[in-house]
Amino acid sequence: MGKSPLDNEALIHSPLFASMSELEFNAVTAFLERRHYKKGELIFSEGEPGREMFILLTGHVVATVNLGDGKRRKIYDFEPGTYFGEMAIIEDAPRSATCTATEDTDVLVLQGLDFYRLIFEHPMIALKLLSAISQVMTSWLDESSRFLNDLLRWGETARLRAITDSLTGLYNRRFLEESLNSRLEGNGEVKRSIAVLMMDLDRIHEINNAYGEAGGDQVIKAVAGGFRQVLRDADIAARLAGDEFAFVLPDTTLQEAQHIGERLRAAVANLTIPLSVKDKLGELLNTKVSIKTCLGVAVSPQHGNTGPALLAAADAALKKAKERGRNRVVVAE
Repeated sequence: MGKSPLDNEALIHSPLFASMSELEFNAVTAFLERRHYKKGELIFSEGEPGREMFILLTGHVVATVNLGDGKRRKIYDFEPGTYFGEMAIIEDAPRSATCTATEDTDVLVLQGLDFYRLIFEHPMIALKLLSAISQVMTSWLDESSRFLNDLLRWGETARLRAITDSLTGLYNRRFLEESLNSRLEGNGEVKRSIAVLMMDLDRIHEINNAYGEAGGDQVIKAVAGGFRQVLRDADIAARLAGDEFAFVLPDTTLQEAQHIGERLRAAVANLTIPLSVKDKLGELLNTKVSIKTCLGVAVSPQHGNTGPALLAAADAALKKAKERGRNRVVVAE
């Protein structure tokens, strides 16, 4: 068997991770996708949108710029352990150079969406990541502190509102769909196996009728709070609307997805949820409720190669789970 990307000496000793603990290192690398480029293959072109950054594992990459007269000038050589493409993500700007593999090359790729997930979910790790980047960018040195503070503040406010659900703190439909599509539309030679799970709560309307919308919201929030105990670091949980949830599980087989679906189902079924609501007379009522859930599972490429196809397949499986008696996990046909 070949070495894991985590065993690569260039990655372990990269200046990007020099100040990180083993736990922090593992948290970041959970988001990385391995990709191979052949000698002479273009990685990205000047002027293109920048949605990924790259860490060089093996091989060699050169960066060139257009001089305006049809000629190109080499501005940088990248060796194993170095990284490139990060500025387009940070500045939300087009690529400033063209990068090409000059020999067979392996890289690890961090999607722009996952870059901002790190800022949101792991701000201290993000600070170390950005600090490492700033140390090799001489133009940043005088204002790196202000830049980092502004970026973290932006990541905690505007970006947070744009990609998360205010009630549960989970990601929203937009982020989930963008993340799923970006993974399926990548230009890597090996297509990744990605699982999608759709979930909704069984008979949530009965809780809404008995305890009002506030009671239903408390149940939805409590259920969402239990997902992280089951999901892995790279998995994405989102609230779509009401009591509907969806999950994207990268690099996950059908069997693994079924197992995670069963664990999610059991986690919800085992919850005892305290409610504190006002009754019709305005008196405070403290009680406890439980609820069950159904899930539908779909995996690429068996059930689809696009985000909409996988979501539709998982949703169809979810409907079958309801028809078959609820509180169960059903795989797409």
